Amino acid sequence: MASLIQETLTTVLDGVPVDRQTALQLAADADREELWAAADRVRDHFHGTDFSLCSIINARSGKCSEDCRFCAQSARHHTGVAEYEIAAMEQALALAGENDRHGVHRFSLVTSGRSVSMDLLDQFAEIYQAIGRRTSLQLCGSMGLLTPEKARRLKEMGVSRYHCNLEACRNFFPRVCTTHTWEEKTATLKMAREAGMSLCSGGIIGMGESTADRIDLALELRELAVDSIPLNILTPIAGTPLADREPLAVEEVLTAIALFRFINPQVVIRIAGGRQQLGRDQYRCFTAGANGAMVGNYLTTIGNAMEDDLRTFSGMGFTFA
Repeated sequence: MASLIQETLTTVLDGVPVDRQTALQLAADADREELWAAADRVRDHFHGTDFSLCSIINARSGKCSEDCRFCAQSARHHTGVAEYEIAAMEQALALAGENDRHGVHRFSLVTSGRSVSMDLLDQFAEIYQAIGRRTSLQLCGSMGLLTPEKARRLKEMGVSRYHCNLEACRNFFPRVCTTHTWEEKTATLKMAREAGMSLCSGGIIGMGESTADRIDLALELRELAVDSIPLNILTPIAGTPLADREPLAVEEVLTAIALFRFINPQVVIRIAGGRQQLGRDQYRCFTAGANGAMVGNYLTTIGNAMEDDLRTFSGMGFTFA
């Protein structure tokens, strides 16, 4: 099977897209260590040592109308998550300033809920403008489903990238959420692009999907031509329907990352929520094709100390310029 890995590596480096059948064959038969190493060669070829850092703030928390089975913020689940309508300006500026001092590239306001109102967007505009004045951070938004008007307003506010995870491939998505659709998410991403924002979209692995489902998600993201793919590893949260899911083994995580890298060679593959579950093995993700990370805390779970992450990434030879 080494020959298939080498053949696929050569075609990817030559700019030829990996098809679904080849990805399935790699997943089924390839030597894992060789697959991970080859994916890292793809990363090095297209990105070198460049490493993308982003961070988020939970800008509106809890009371979400949607029924996403993984999420602590759904009002349909009983998780005890904090509930508030908008983060305090002082909190947002303090967190943004800390990230800026550490050299983080992007900072996103993330809201719970199906969408946000134009009135709430106007309140977020004040936070974005203050961050823009006081830091060098590039601004991102993750505020649910958009309309063209909301997308244009975000762009006017200084948001350069919009985030909307597909979460899972089209076929598996109804097993994750029933209150909105995969099609609504892709429509939102297209509206964001039409408004002039770049796109960040990925998903969660470990929700019960198959390897083929993961490959299909990677292919769908390639079709959407997203700029950044955040991969989350399910963190089972008490009170959610997925609370009893067994965590993925690190080898399965690495294989998923490698497949995403082969299918999306020129995109930032960003390891986000859930990597702390892997302990020190989480850093192996960045030897299997990943070249970005969300640092700091996540929406409702605690991440690593930022200094520890940055020290480790630097020690692995990555640069943050």
